[in-house]
Amino acid sequence: MGEKKERIDKLLVKKGLAPTREKAQALIMAGLVFVNGQRVSKAGERFPQDVQIELKGQMKYVSRGGYKLEKALNSFKLDVKDLICLDIGASTGGFTDCLLQRGAKKVYAVDVGTGQLDYKLRQNPKVISYEKTNARSVTNKHIPEEVDLITIDVSFIPLEKV
Repeated sequence: MGEKKERIDKLLVKKGLAPTREKAQALIMAGLVFVNGQRVSKAGERFPQDVQIELKGQMKYVSRGGYKLEKALNSFKLDVKDLICLDIGASTGGFTDCLLQRGAKKVYAVDVGTGQLDYKLRQNPKVISYEKTNARSVTNKHIPEEVDLITIDVSFIPLEKV
């Protein structure tokens, strides 16, 4: 029988190279994970448990969501500099982080969850976080100014209901 293989995202966590599978997947998506000198491109790729894994570089954003939004902003040639933004489904804050790094003036981060937004974003005065808040219940009392750009990354809810 062959040597037992395991998903690379799980191996990254087991070996202490990433705190969670989501962070491991973000490292992979960012192109920072290498095995035998070859870049790993899929979190589900399987390797022997004793494989040597190398990380090259640092994560640019707090989560892989930042890379998803970066690709969209680049594809659509959107400039968010000095914009007031609303991030619906903020979670750990990948979109929020990307918006800030690209010059957003302010980001309202809304999510139904709690305690997910990365610490560095919670401490940023340009971020106004609304945890335990359903986007459908957001009013001008939450956001008393005009929003220039809305980003949405949500699950389990049709956009018509947001």
